[in-house]
Amino acid sequence: MAIYFASDFHLGVAARLPSREREDQIVAWLDDCWRKDAEAFYLVGDLFEFWFEWAEVVPRGYVRFFGKLAEIADAGIPVHVFTGNHDMWFNDYLQKEIGAILHRNPIRVSLLGHQLLIGHGDGLGPGDYGYKRLKRLFQARWARWCYARLHPNLAMNLAFFFSGKSRSGQPPETEFLGPDREWLVAYSERKLSEDPALDYCVFGHRHLPIDHLLSNGRSRYLNLGEWLHYQSYARLDETGLKLLFWGQNE
Repeated sequence: MAIYFASDFHLGVAARLPSREREDQIVAWLDDCWRKDAEAFYLVGDLFEFWFEWAEVVPRGYVRFFGKLAEIADAGIPVHVFTGNHDMWFNDYLQKEIGAILHRNPIRVSLLGHQLLIGHGDGLGPGDYGYKRLKRLFQARWARWCYARLHPNLAMNLAFFFSGKSRSGQPPETEFLGPDREWLVAYSERKLSEDPALDYCVFGHRHLPIDHLLSNGRSRYLNLGEWLHYQSYARLDETGLKLLFWGQNE
């Protein structure tokens, strides 16, 4: 049996492929992993370019993605979903309609004999204080209440405008900046000093597939990359966690 991890699908915006074609890739990946050996899935944030739930309305689309998640969950395979900076306004739709398990903060878990810290990664580590203040604002209950007063058509158009509908013209991240400049490496080192038993620190958000050996010479920081360009994911079995690329490792 194996456990699978992926993040940063950013469904709803075009990149190397249109969103609808990328959704087909993701569904094919989910189906292949599930039917092969999946014991659980961890989808680690920014599944959508933007997500908001009104009392009786959710964004249109993504039915194939949701349908596959529901099929997997109905088969008894746990589907863990983490909120990211683009979809922090999840409420209870995924839990009620799909049976997903929602996480709003990093979690520390033991899986298949390995010790992992898992989270999306936004707002962690040193620096980036402007974003951290903005995130606290967006997470405030009154901010969500105010946004819910907007008509969904206006609210979604505003969100896509500010999140960068021109993402399709952006190149993939290609450069690892080094352990001194990668803030999720710094965060992983700090968590490892607090919890030496950790084997893996698994995050998304960075948009660059990274497998970096930490300073103790044993534990690793692994960034899941994204599906805008890389189609990267990770597979955990009893031998350890491995970074893979859909379409290249099959």
